[in-house]
Amino acid sequence: MRERAKSHGTMRRELGVLRAALNFAHSEGRLIYVPPVLLPPKTPGKDRWLTRREAAMLLNAARTASGPVRLYLPLFILMGLYTGARKSAILSLRWPQIDLENGLIDFLPPGERQSNKRRAKIPIPNKLLGHLKRARYRGSDLDYVIHRDGKKIDDVKHSFASACIKAEVFEVTPHTLRHTCGTWLAQQGVSLFEIGGWLGQSNERTVELYAHHHPDFLTNAKQALEGRQF
Repeated sequence: MRERAKSHGTMRRELGVLRAALNFAHSEGRLIYVPPVLLPPKTPGKDRWLTRREAAMLLNAARTASGPVRLYLPLFILMGLYTGARKSAILSLRWPQIDLENGLIDFLPPGERQSNKRRAKIPIPNKLLGHLKRARYRGSDLDYVIHRDGKKIDDVKHSFASACIKAEVFEVTPHTLRHTCGTWLAQQGVSLFEIGGWLGQSNERTVELYAHHHPDFLTNAKQALEGRQF
């Protein structure tokens, strides 16, 4: 199923590029008309998120892993759960982007521009701050926050999957941590506007993913209908 989803996404991207090229050719007068290019519908997003118990089990599995994995994977998981940042943003994060004194993380590297996948600047939750301060002593001023012997880790896919198997949590990927963060925030009644700001994503996408987890989801509509007399 994962391979089908991947090929489906690739097809959408390729057809999108084709449609853009045809539109450009038409605007340049190279085509008399633009032939229609129909994109396949978007695949529905997975609503898999971790319960508090599952998150604790996964974190414990990472902490008790053998070898150097236990030095970086627990911190990666904690950062995913507390910040909701994407995997690439966490793995590319360097210590100069973290202000431990004022408790701030800027996931956008200095000198880089925001892309469609926005990188947020957020305050550090107190429970994460202590872990980051301890991790800071193991690195240098310019090192990557998540590292192996000071070197950047390109991916945590295999070590993360091993921890999931050990913790017996299934259908979970590193991206699940981001979705878990957003879901927990919604379940605690945080406004969708703030959730979008925390995760660095559009309001439309935030509503699509997390509105149904919010305790006030459609409450006004329900109450309005309950007050109607038929």
